[in-house]
Parts: sequence; C-alpha cells; structure tokens
Amino acid sequence: MLGRECYSNPAILNASSGAGYVTNIGGLNSYVTGSTPAMLVIILISDVFGIDAPLFRKLADKIATREYRVICPDLLKGDPFDPENKNRPLPVWLKDHEPEKGFEAVKPVIEALKSEGASAIGAAGFCWGAKTVVDLGKSKHFVQVSVLLHPAYVTVDDIRDVKIPIAILGAQNDTITPKLIKQFKQVLDAQPKVR
Repeated sequence: MLGRECYSNPAILNASSGAGYVTNIGGLNSYVTGSTPAMLVIILISDVFGIDAPLFRKLADKIATREYRVICPDLLKGDPFDPENKNRPLPVWLKDHEPEKGFEAVKPVIEALKSEGASAIGAAGFCWGAKTVVDLGKSKHFVQVSVLLHPAYVTVDDIRDVKIPIAILGAQNDTITPKLIKQFKQVLDAQPKVR
C-alpha cells in the first residue's frame, strides 16, 4: 500500500527530459538510455508518476553511464497518477493500474531484450513498481538480480517466493515500510542462496 508520503511531493512531468529516447519495446513505450546494443540491461519500473518524471530519467541516465543499457517501460501507458485530480483519487486510479498486472505487461519487454542479445538483465522497482520486480524474481527465467526501492504492494509471501538475489532499500521515515522491511530481512536471512 502507498502511504501519503509517496505522493505528497509529486514530480513535475517532462517527456523531453533526459539523455535517452522513447521507443516501443515488446509492445510498451519505453524510455531507453545507455549503450546500444548492450549485453547487460537494467530495467527500471517507475513509481506511480511514470517514466516522464525527470529525476527518474536522470537516475536511468546515471546508471547507463556504467555501460548498461537501461530500459524504463511505461507500465502506466501514459496515465501517471495525478494527486491534484480530485475526481480520480488513488484508489480509483489503482483500479486501472493494479500493481499485480505489471509482471505480465513487462514479460514481452524482457523477451524482446533477450532476442536482441541481452545476456544478463537486472530489474529495479520503485514504490508501485516494486511489485512487478518482486514477481519477476520468483523465477530465474526473467531477470538475474533485482532491487526494490521503497517497495509498496510487496508482501512477506512475495519475498518468500523470490529465487534470485535481491536488495531491498526502504526509506527509514516511511509510515509503512520499516516494519515490513524487517520482516523481509528475516525471510531472506533464512534463504542464504537468494541473498
């Protein structure tokens, strides 16, 4: 679940920000930056504000400087959450953007990247996007490593099912995450092959 701190300071979206470009990969418009072609690919799954958030793109560009190709698929399909839209509060918006549906949406992107020659793929999910990444990590088929940043909608059972190395970065001042992060750590400590 998202806490109010997740959207109390919304991004000012700018589709022309960043050093990369937007193209269709596996049926989804995606912000792409970095070495092309690259054998090592990082997929970044955004929070509720989507791929046009300038700081999100800046982070993608920074990761790309380490000779990765970075792909940021638009799982929100051009419809980021707008906290100013009183006619579409978060619970209503989430009906159109259920975090659980991200896994199926991103699988064609991964298959497309593999067909282009990607030899290793990592994934990182921010807040809302963490659910997609943890679901990818439940199999060794999709990505080889994963990172959850300020994870939302991720359960202890999700972490229990992870089969690949995972890092979980929670924000210490969140109202939701710290207690859950401790539970995640307990589960991962019992699974040394996943760490």
